[in-house]
Amino acid sequence: MRRDDIDPRFFGDRLAYNRAVLVEQPRRWLVVAGHEARDDEGGIAAVGDIRGQIRLTFRRLAETLDKAGFALSDLVQIRILTVDIEAMTAHYDAVLDELAAADCRPASLLAEVRALSDPRMLVEIEGLAAQ
Repeated sequence: MRRDDIDPRFFGDRLAYNRAVLVEQPRRWLVVAGHEARDDEGGIAAVGDIRGQIRLTFRRLAETLDKAGFALSDLVQIRILTVDIEAMTAHYDAVLDELAAADCRPASLLAEVRALSDPRMLVEIEGLAAQ
């Protein structure tokens, strides 16, 4: 598989952002549903702590990717939904830390929504991975 980051523009280096990611001749794709900060018993963890929820959500994403034989670095797109855009942008460095640690620079979307599936959830992340 060949992967090219397209048009990182103004925020590319600072925000791990690409306008597009070109994937040529992938062998496998993985469509990843929205993940949230769930503890080992399935309850919402880090209630009221967006940074904690970001970190745990990325851990859960990595676990799912690993089960399918992928890694965070294989993500070519992520969509981050939050109920509090101000808190999310204030703690976006936690997202950048997770992406940098995985050497991952996906095409991305950050959007505020009115509600997520559980009122204790502050963030949900879904993605698309390719190899």
